[in-house]
Amino acid sequence: MTNDKKDIDVIVIGSGIGGLCTAGLLARYGKRVIVYESHTIPGGAAHSFRRRGFEFDSGPSFYCGLSDPQSLNPLKQILDILGESIQVIPYDPLGHYHFPEGTFAVYSNAERYHHEVHKITPKGARELQQFEERLLGLYEVMRDIPTLALRADWQVILILLRRYLPTLAKILPYLPLVQASVGNVMDATVQDPWVRRLIDLECFLLSGLKAHGTIAPEVAFMLGERSRAGVEYPLGGSAAIVKALVRGLERWGGQLRLGCHVEQILVESGKAVGVKLQKGEVVQAPVVISNATIWDTYNHLLRAEDLPAFDRQVALETPAVESFMHLHLGIRADDLENLTGHHVVIHDSSQDITAPGNTCMISIPSVWDATLAPEGNHVVHAYTLEPYTGWGRNDRYEEKKQQKAKSLYRALEKIIPNIRDRVVLELIGTPLTHAHYLRRYQGTYGPAIAAGKGMFPSTHTPIKGLYRVGDSTMPGIGVPAVAASGILCANTLVHPQQTAKLLENFRY
Repeated sequence: MTNDKKDIDVIVIGSGIGGLCTAGLLARYGKRVIVYESHTIPGGAAHSFRRRGFEFDSGPSFYCGLSDPQSLNPLKQILDILGESIQVIPYDPLGHYHFPEGTFAVYSNAERYHHEVHKITPKGARELQQFEERLLGLYEVMRDIPTLALRADWQVILILLRRYLPTLAKILPYLPLVQASVGNVMDATVQDPWVRRLIDLECFLLSGLKAHGTIAPEVAFMLGERSRAGVEYPLGGSAAIVKALVRGLERWGGQLRLGCHVEQILVESGKAVGVKLQKGEVVQAPVVISNATIWDTYNHLLRAEDLPAFDRQVALETPAVESFMHLHLGIRADDLENLTGHHVVIHDSSQDITAPGNTCMISIPSVWDATLAPEGNHVVHAYTLEPYTGWGRNDRYEEKKQQKAKSLYRALEKIIPNIRDRVVLELIGTPLTHAHYLRRYQGTYGPAIAAGKGMFPSTHTPIKGLYRVGDSTMPGIGVPAVAASGILCANTLVHPQQTAKLLENFRY
């Protein structure tokens, strides 16, 4: 079955945060949009799933600026434009870091945070403050240019000159920082080895790379949002965000089709003309946007002959962030009244923090939202870096899962010593799990392009009418980056005057 091209303006492949933000904004602009999602659950890597009464986040668990009107979070800007909001629970400290040498609280409040670091290294605390002040200066000038105003073509220059010329003047002193790595800023301000390790850790948690591989604006945004807007957890978990984006999409006339796998992007004479679904249905549209990774888009959704050989080769050689081991637990909550929600555990200081199994991230969101677990229980999500290489669904698969989960249990035992005795539900995820359920190349979380070592693939492709969004297009593996990619792509597909009208209506 085919459709008339006039029926649909834009097809979006994948309902991750990037795809939903793009589709919602385009629907808000009046475009006729349809989103096709292979899974029966929307959200991509940010989806939630339920087992035996426990609601688990599959990916992101840390959010800033979802409710603050002054937040720079691109996701918040999209929700505003779509007329949606979500309920959140603010909290501080934002988490605890557990080093072999000791544990300390990480506060959103900068003064309290520096006080905690001062207990460990007074000199390092002063250097950390200088480091943060340098980056926060960049954040402050960034505040005057909302992501919602930006686009991914040359016309962005005209928009900046017409609407934000005074701000551009303020940015000039910070231009060296825009393309600099966090490591450059750290080298200029921090000598204390413990604080340097702390900065490396925070960069790794944010981008999947350490300080010298992470771009400065990324950390400037993170520091600014967590200290100015604060950290918060959405009631209902990540699913609440996804549901809000879907509601906004449908409110403005967009459609979401679940369980509809796109088998191929159709290209004729160098132009995208639609998609073919798994069951053979052909759906036509003049614009196709892929929320799949760059490797999956170029290797599976497109035929080799549809792309210039050089472009395809460069894309497929893009380095990828490793995948992760995931441990989702339902546990008994008795005698855990003082439990806090976020923890990062580093097992061995002599090993690199990026060594698989050495740095473990832990989220216990039912601390804030009791509805995520049956009464008297908690949900736990722990994860650690794990390469895809070496994994196979063979006779040793189950044994290897249990073996690899041991580092996550050891990390959890630092928080809840008798964690194993409390478990009522255990789910272990591997790189194969992530690759299979989310159809992601080697279960990756996005490109590992170090600062100064290359540019991220943009939202554009060599094929006319074909665009890309998501974590393969913007630095960072977090929600703000993929939401921003959706904004840039959607704005590029409309006239700048339409964007200007939205900005005026919402006073951005």
